[in-house]
Amino acid sequence: MTFRKRIVIFDIMESGNIVEYIDHQRIMCAVILEVKKQRLRLLTETDREVNLSASRLSHLSKMSLDIGLGRLKTVEALKEIANRRKELIDRVDIKELWEVLNSEKEWIDLSTMTEFCFPENQSYDHESAVVRAFFSNRFYFKFNHDRFFPYSEKQVKQLAAEKRKTQRKDRMISQGADWVKSIINNGGPQSRPEVDAQSEFLNILKSIYVNGKSSPHYQIGKAILEKAGIKNFDNIFPILVKAGVWSEDENIDLIRFGIVTEFTDEVNKYALKLLETAGSKWSAGESSERKDLSGLPVITIDGQSTLDYDDAISIEKTGDSFRLGVHIIDVGYYVRKGDLIDQAAFERGSSIYMPDQKISMLPSVLAEDYCSLKAGELRPAISTMINLNHSFDIIDYEIFPSLIKVKDQLTYYETNCIVDENKDMAILYAIAMKYRQYRLDKGAVQITLPDINVWLNDKNEISVNRVNRESPGRFLVSELMIMANWLMAGFLAERDTPAIFRSQPPPRERLYKSDDGTLFQNCMQRRLLSRFALNHKPDHHAGLGLDAYVTATSPIRKYFDLVTQRQIRSILNLERPYTADEINEIIQMLEQPMSHVSRNQYLRNRYWLLKFLEKRIGSKEEAIVLFKRRNKYQILIPEYMIECELPISSGIDLKPEDLILITIQYVNARNDVLSVFMG
Repeated sequence: MTFRKRIVIFDIMESGNIVEYIDHQRIMCAVILEVKKQRLRLLTETDREVNLSASRLSHLSKMSLDIGLGRLKTVEALKEIANRRKELIDRVDIKELWEVLNSEKEWIDLSTMTEFCFPENQSYDHESAVVRAFFSNRFYFKFNHDRFFPYSEKQVKQLAAEKRKTQRKDRMISQGADWVKSIINNGGPQSRPEVDAQSEFLNILKSIYVNGKSSPHYQIGKAILEKAGIKNFDNIFPILVKAGVWSEDENIDLIRFGIVTEFTDEVNKYALKLLETAGSKWSAGESSERKDLSGLPVITIDGQSTLDYDDAISIEKTGDSFRLGVHIIDVGYYVRKGDLIDQAAFERGSSIYMPDQKISMLPSVLAEDYCSLKAGELRPAISTMINLNHSFDIIDYEIFPSLIKVKDQLTYYETNCIVDENKDMAILYAIAMKYRQYRLDKGAVQITLPDINVWLNDKNEISVNRVNRESPGRFLVSELMIMANWLMAGFLAERDTPAIFRSQPPPRERLYKSDDGTLFQNCMQRRLLSRFALNHKPDHHAGLGLDAYVTATSPIRKYFDLVTQRQIRSILNLERPYTADEINEIIQMLEQPMSHVSRNQYLRNRYWLLKFLEKRIGSKEEAIVLFKRRNKYQILIPEYMIECELPISSGIDLKPEDLILITIQYVNARNDVLSVFMG
């Protein structure tokens, strides 16, 4: 079949010609008032005068109107022509035309297509009707002004799918905006959409609030919010609170970092089943590979709210010498490499402790029971027994599997109260002091800053208090655990066993010697510390002043510690060791999860501290100037050990370490805002 091609010659246009053009996806009928080169001045069917290029025309006819009849009659005539052409559209069956013509892979001109649509007669009105019909239905033919090309069957299906997708998107935007406005205006969705649609709206809003522009739903979410009159994405949070999706204090970072908060039913059932066999062994009799230390006066020292006890200590006097014991629960006895518990622990990387929530690395039946050194309960442990002379110098040590039974579980506060009058506690404190001095003499960088303990009581009230990390109880536990970790590092290194060794280069600068730094110097020294590194081989740890270091004293709470404890167990012939490649792979795979754990703990503590400070707006606090930026100072509020920015005031020149008085001006915990001013 051969088709004739119609060529429109625009230079024959003159005043009075009826033309059509596309304006905002609508075909507009108009009459030419004036032709000037390729620019046209038109009067439209809506009684508007427009100027446009001749190339913008979608249809040109030789039909003319007498523009001398007056503007009103001309507009009425244009409306009549437009209506007549619209009525003709219904007689154009584009799908039927495509079914006949799609095998012909040629362009079809307008006059030929008009003959197909209106075989009895053709006029400019019929041509216009064809253009209008094909303009409104572009699924079957490619449309280029005055010619048409049939799409293939595959293309038609693709275009139909795209249309359905677009229609669904438009529907989602409209319904979603109505749903959002309903929540805002009524405090909750009054006329709910379908359950599936509502769930999708929620997922879209949650995704873009948590992930911002990186959300896969960003564009449609933005369109929903804009249609609902919302431009600030911060307003999404209160909407989701009103919708009952989140609480006012929702921990968004758990979602953002993908942190798993609950164990699956499968893992919990496995833990219970595991205990049915492993837990009954100790009541049947002592294991042959373990030394029975159950008669030792073993104690734990922890915080008042601690439920998972992973380390304990003991002290014995033997003539002029002392025997110090550091006993760590043998988690490796219960949790085997690659089992369901181990996989869940690896996924988490660490327990997370927050003011309002604790996320355990191990199921509670393990973390707070069988893998916890509970008073009066026989437990398997890995014990480091250290022999010291009368001056508390280390003579030698040994590490072996043991059975222990904790006699007393003390809190830091109780330890502080008895350290001067209890002989054993005084000895433990003296050993810790001697070891601290040993590390300082080796170049340790001692950072001594108070901790701010933030927690919620049973009434959900926020409590804040400063914790002295150098109090006797905390001091002796900290130093004795560092000592045990150091000795375990040496134990592994001497036997050329790979483990997760921690090292740290020297600081970029030393601001003070020993542990004599001021609060300001300690803050600034912390900024000058080099990043620590993890490797399967030992290396110097400048921060601690030690030649090798691992952490193996918290295997309930940290997967790195569990891995290192397993390497010690392998030396003791209790299990197969990891290879160096396996150790490196674990370090690499846990890098991001551990970063998320650390970040989440920091942000959540800061959130609740700011929440506490929201009620102290207007109060005055002392602050220390840390350093100056371009137009602001970085300051520290010692009472809460929180940093913020202070705008530079005219006429006031502050220097680092200056002590100033500030007023808390504005606090918004959700948006992480703390504003202060001099006063």
